Parts: sequence; C-alpha cells; structure tokens
Amino acid sequence: MSQANSQLPTLMTPSTLVRGQVEDLTPLLTTREKMRPAILQAIITIILGAGLYGFTVGLWRGLEMAFFVAIKTPLLLFITLLTTGLLNGMLGLVLGTGIGFRQSLLCQLLAFSLASIFLASLAPVTFFLALEAPSSDSTVAAHTHAGYLLTHTAIIGIGGLLAVTRLFGLLCELSPSLYSARITLLSWIASNAFVGAQISFLLRPFFGSPTLPIEFLREHPFDGTFYESVWRSLAKVASPAGAIGILSFTFYFMVLTFQKILKQNTDKHLKK
Repeated sequence: MSQANSQLPTLMTPSTLVRGQVEDLTPLLTTREKMRPAILQAIITIILGAGLYGFTVGLWRGLEMAFFVAIKTPLLLFITLLTTGLLNGMLGLVLGTGIGFRQSLLCQLLAFSLASIFLASLAPVTFFLALEAPSSDSTVAAHTHAGYLLTHTAIIGIGGLLAVTRLFGLLCELSPSLYSARITLLSWIASNAFVGAQISFLLRPFFGSPTLPIEFLREHPFDGTFYESVWRSLAKVASPAGAIGILSFTFYFMVLTFQKILKQNTDKHLKK
C-alpha cells in the first residue's frame, strides 16, 4: 500500500507556487507524471481564484454582473495565456532562449495560477470595497466607477508583475544563460500587459459603467481601446497634470519593484 502511494504524482499546492522554488517547479515541466496533474491543478486554481476575485469586482453593479465577471475573469486569463504563450514561444525560437511553445505555455500557466492566488487573497478586501462604495445610481457614480476601474487595474497589474517575476528562477533553470532568462522575462511582462489589457477591453464590461445596461459583452467591443478607457477614468478623478503624475508614479513604482525582485532572484540564482 505504501509503495503504491509513493508512486502517485505529488500535488502542486499553492505554497509550491508562492515559494517559487526551482527544485519544486522544474519537475512539473519536465516529468510527464507530474506535468499532467500540475496542469489540471493550475487550471482549477485559475478558475476558482480568478473567478472569486471577478465576482467581487462585478458585485458593485449587483449579483448578475458579479456572476458575469466571475466567468469572464478566468476566461480573460486563458485567452491571454494562449495568445502570449504562442507569441513568446515564437520569440523564444527567434531569440534562442531555449524556451519553446510548450514550456512557454506551461510556465505562463503557472504564473497565471500564481496571479490567481494573489487575486483570491484580496477577494475579501475587494468584496467589502464593492459593498461600501457609493451605489451605481448615486450622484457620484461616475467618479466611483472611475476610481473603481483604476483600483482594480492596479491590483491586477501588480499581481501579474509579481507572479511572473516570482518564477524568474525557473526561467534561469530553463534558459541557457542569465541574459536569455532576463530577455524572456521582459518579453513575458510586456506581452502579458499589452495583450491582457486589450483583451480585457474586448471582453468588457468588468466594472459596469453606471450609464450603460448590465450585459455579458458590449455590442461594439472594438470601439476604443483599454488605454483610452484608463485615461478617461484618470481624467475624472484628477486634472490632466495630475493624471500624468499618477501614471508616471505608477510606472516608476512598478519599475522599481521589478528591479528589486529581479535582483533578489538573480542573486539567489548566482549563489547556487
């Protein structure tokens, strides 16, 4: 009985992802017996974690919107994963990083599941944020919606950045050199940010504009861009100069965070 149990694949727990230990994660990408259950567990983690967070995001406009966003948030991550996984797989072949299509998809699947754990951990906070925010029919609904959109955009952006950089040690293990690992990491962050942002705009509404009806998808999804939406929201809560200042500070903060995490993981990898 004990021999049979020892042959069972080791489950990938949330702590395995959060720790980001190379010795724990590498077998999940290289051993077939561990790869299949790890993929299934990562998919379930994204559905549950991102779905729970999405429910709290849409709750501001009511239960119907909450269930819509609970479905669309994991869907957003999966569409982004397939798009950027294929894109970065091609970049890996062109740049000679040694990370092809399969490993690119699997690594980013782990990163997205880690991001879902981060978002799920904040779900209690965003749940009460939705309950305590002024209602969508109040006189300040437009400003509330703008602040709501900017807050959740920042949360998702930070979560994605932390998740990808947390797996930098895994990239170092799979890449032929530290330079290749850094190039891969930068391409992942850039592609996930750009593709994910625009796909989220196509799948809108997520936050539910108070002037528009509740619906699963907008009738004209290609009207506008994600960046125009963010700028309009910034313009509602700050002056043009203030909006530029907020964007500059946010970008500076995320760059500093990225550099610090990258340095920590680089030092850890070089000590091995």
